[in-house]
Amino acid sequence: MTNGEHAITDAAAGTDVDWDAAAADFDAEPDHGLRDPEVRRAWASRLRSWLPERACDVLDLGSGTGSLSLLAAEQGHRVTGVDRSPAMVDLARAKQAGRDAAFLVGDAAAPPVGEERFDVVLVRHVLWALPDPGRVLRHWRGLLRPKGRFVLVEGVWGTTAPTVGIPADRLTALLAPLAGALRVEHLSGDARLWGRAVDDERYAAVAVVA
Repeated sequence: MTNGEHAITDAAAGTDVDWDAAAADFDAEPDHGLRDPEVRRAWASRLRSWLPERACDVLDLGSGTGSLSLLAAEQGHRVTGVDRSPAMVDLARAKQAGRDAAFLVGDAAAPPVGEERFDVVLVRHVLWALPDPGRVLRHWRGLLRPKGRFVLVEGVWGTTAPTVGIPADRLTALLAPLAGALRVEHLSGDARLWGRAVDDERYAAVAVVA
């Protein structure tokens, strides 16, 4: 699984995505490639507010071509990205050349990180598409160090049926047993993040584990 609105569109259409084939054009979406300076600054600002101020270990699951990983690395964090697409991972590695980041091919739901533990699990537009998100969150909780945090960017895409995604109230209910502190930041009103105005539900849930 990888992140982004292509996944949303294809899932709503009931199709399977060939992520290796999609990799070459994936960054054309403004919020994927972050090529527009205003979009990039908007995501960098949000990410800085979600991540700890001190340098920490970030696990970016469904990392795609590594755009969020790159922002985190530029802010001084050590990043491990996981994506099931080898082509996406190759592009992410090229972006991160010379930075403190590593990328693995694997399943975001059960990342191949062994006994390694992290300060942050960062996930964008992935959890909604995984079977049994509650079970997945519990597994991810086990990958966090004490006082670690989830940074989950999710939403419900589309305003008319069929819509896909996970509403904020459902995600907060799933996180509540795992988190000592939890906040939801609504993102739909910030057109800079998406490169255009949007009117569906988009948000970030930031939760410090109990």
